[in-house]
Amino acid sequence: MSKAFVKEDAEADDDGPEPEAALPVGVKNYITPEGLKRLQDELCDLLTVQRPKIVETVSWAAGNGDRSENGDYIYGKKRLREIDRRVRFLSKRMEIALVVDPARQTNRDRVFFGATVTYANGANEEKAVTIVGIDEADLDQGRVSWVSPIARAMMKAQEGDTVELRSPGGTESLKIVSIRYPG
Repeated sequence: MSKAFVKEDAEADDDGPEPEAALPVGVKNYITPEGLKRLQDELCDLLTVQRPKIVETVSWAAGNGDRSENGDYIYGKKRLREIDRRVRFLSKRMEIALVVDPARQTNRDRVFFGATVTYANGANEEKAVTIVGIDEADLDQGRVSWVSPIARAMMKAQEGDTVELRSPGGTESLKIVSIRYPG
């Protein structure tokens, strides 16, 4: 079929599926208040800053005539699809989010969601991780998802406990050095 008979908005979306992973079946979408705020801020930025700029560029480019070789138009439309995809993802994730405030944790001597855990590995190197929601995980920042192998291994452990971390590379013993909660 000729492109002349296809609505522009109905162009094939060759960007593929959404890059964000779906939640594992039966897993709740726990999130800290700070994590929810970051998602809300990102959504607000997409809707009030980024999308309007791109819409303006696409509108301007569309007025310049031939759209088939108009880079501003083509890449603007692609960017709009990316923004819209991210907006849908964020909206769905926030809709099902269950906010858990780690500062309100009463049992602070055990590892639960929101805890910052310092542990020592087999080489006696100390590292710290904070257990957060799936959408907040960022290993570079020391934030691991509560469904990650390391977080699952540490859950409910106390200071001084040794836990076994099972990974594809084998099993490693980790000793819990300290547990901290915000607030």
